[in-house]
Order: sequence, then C-alpha cells, then structure tokens
Amino acid sequence: MSYLEDYYNAYDEENRLISQHGRVEYLTTMKYIRESLAGVSDPAILEVGAGTGRYSVALAKEGLRVTAVELVAHNLEVLKSKLDGSEPLTAIEGNALDLSVLPDESFDITLLLGPMYHLYTRADKLRALSEAVRVTKRNGKILVAYCMNEPTVIQYVFRKNNLGAVLEAGMLTEDWHCVSEPKELFELSRTEDIASYDAELPVKRLKLVATDGATNYHRDMIDAMDGKTFAKWMEYHLAICERQDLIGASHHVLDILEKE
Repeated sequence: MSYLEDYYNAYDEENRLISQHGRVEYLTTMKYIRESLAGVSDPAILEVGAGTGRYSVALAKEGLRVTAVELVAHNLEVLKSKLDGSEPLTAIEGNALDLSVLPDESFDITLLLGPMYHLYTRADKLRALSEAVRVTKRNGKILVAYCMNEPTVIQYVFRKNNLGAVLEAGMLTEDWHCVSEPKELFELSRTEDIASYDAELPVKRLKLVATDGATNYHRDMIDAMDGKTFAKWMEYHLAICERQDLIGASHHVLDILEKE
C-alpha cells in the first residue's frame, strides 16, 4: 500500500480528469452512470475507490445519495474538502477487498472506477468484484473500470523506447501481456481477462465501453482543440465507444454489469 500512497500523495489525479483529454474519460463515464441510474427513484450510490471525489462529489452535489469508500487517506481528505456539508455524501476510509462495514444489497449502483487498476492477483480482483456485487441490490448495476494492456505496450514499451528495460525486467509474457507488481502501480488487463472475471460472478454484462478510445494516443491534439472541435471529438468518440472491435486499444474501459 505504501507505493500507492506515495503515488497518490504526489500525483494530481484531479487535474487528470479536468484536462481536456481527461474530460473524455470523465464525460463518457458520467454518461453511462446516468444511463445506469435511469428509472431508479432516489438511488443509493456506492463508489469504491472514490479517489479525490471527482465522481462522488459531482453526483452528491446533484442531490444523489452517495457513499464513497477510499483507501488512501490523502485522497479522502481532498474529497471531504470539496463538501460544504449540504451534500448527501458519506465518506469512509476503507478497502475494496473488505466492504464488511456495508450490508448486503444496499445500493442501486456500485462504481469501481479505480480499484481494479491496483489489484495484482486474480484472487484479489475477484474478491473486490464479489464484494461490490454483494452490496449491490438484485438487478442493480456494477460499473467497473480497467486499465488496458495494449496501449501500454504501444506507448510505454515502443513509443517511449522502453523495450529493452521491460524485457530485461521480465515484464512481458510471450504473448505480450504486461506483468505488474505493486511497485509498477498499475495492473493491465485485456478484454478476455475481464470476461473471465465476469464469468465467475452472478452478473450479466450489459455493455463494455471504451471510455477514452483513441484520445490518450493524441493528448496534445485533444488539449489544443477549441471548444467546437472538442465537442465534435466527443460526438465522434461517443458514436464509436461501444464498438467491440476497438475496445482493447482504449487506455480505459468500463464494464457495465447487472446483478442477477
């Protein structure tokens, strides 16, 4: 956990999602959160791994009831600093692997928009997912974000000329799957990995969405766009973000599940 704490104590996660290229991921995720809430009266929302509250605080400021669970104390302090006390938000320091403080089937929608980035074994991933499913109501939605393997191979390994160091460290399998440890901070997935986790849970997939698609390959271009051009980029991105032939090339994806 010290690697994670050190990273988030120094990293400005808030500005990542506020930057124009980061807004693509944020706006796309919010679109599918709202879609998942459609038709639910007075929903109870849980965000596990809420970070600095980019999503939780925004939803609570709309009057929605939110419980935010966050592991890193620094992030939780930043989250709380954004509240004026009027928002229906409960903030808890806790771990995605153990949500025992929360009762079964309590939430209409559960968001895991960060934990799967930092869990390094299949057992831990399934444990976090199982806890999220447990606390979600039957027919409720679970939205899970993943960092994807191929963009890292393309950009970090090849574009940034790290191939030699990565191979020497044994960080790539023969089929080019990145091998991560806590010191690397981020665990990377492929679409088939995600499907295999879902197969072990009492859920059905509704959608698998590319939340940033091609955006992070062209950050400078996206950040330099004027408002009209950026709006058109968002229009294009949202038109193709559910195309399954493009999903694996996205830096981030959102797995949208329904509890059976």
